[in-house]
Amino acid sequence: MNPPIHIRACSAAQLPMALLLEADPHLAHVQAYLADSHCYLAERDGVAVGVYVLQARRPGTLELMNIAVDPSCQAQGIGTQLLQHALHCAKQLGATRLEVATGSFGHQLTFYQRAGLRVYAVEPDYFLKNYPEPLFEQGLQHKDRLRLAIDLD
Repeated sequence: MNPPIHIRACSAAQLPMALLLEADPHLAHVQAYLADSHCYLAERDGVAVGVYVLQARRPGTLELMNIAVDPSCQAQGIGTQLLQHALHCAKQLGATRLEVATGSFGHQLTFYQRAGLRVYAVEPDYFLKNYPEPLFEQGLQHKDRLRLAIDLD
């Protein structure tokens, strides 16, 4: 059994960029939202194993901009712990709604839906228009982006 993880708020500078890029491989996108976001780091025995980033979008709404688990630590429930922590922290920060954007297929979509987030919008060709290199998962190219949300009340 693995030792427990500890999740704490931190500065953007304390987040391992390699982990952030696991969730979003476009460095410029990641750098653009880090400065004015709430950042959290998950550690096990003092070693970073996961991250997530929340950003205010409008009054009462936060967006989960990034959530990632070190590849060597995946499939251990850390992602689920991070998402549950993000939902709790969003509420503590005064949000009544949490939003997230993700590809239109893949394990991330199922991950968010299992936590109760629901699709409310589709952004056609988002990945084609906003990423310099094609993004593939399970042999399929990401084209459209889905926006999901959950009410926190």
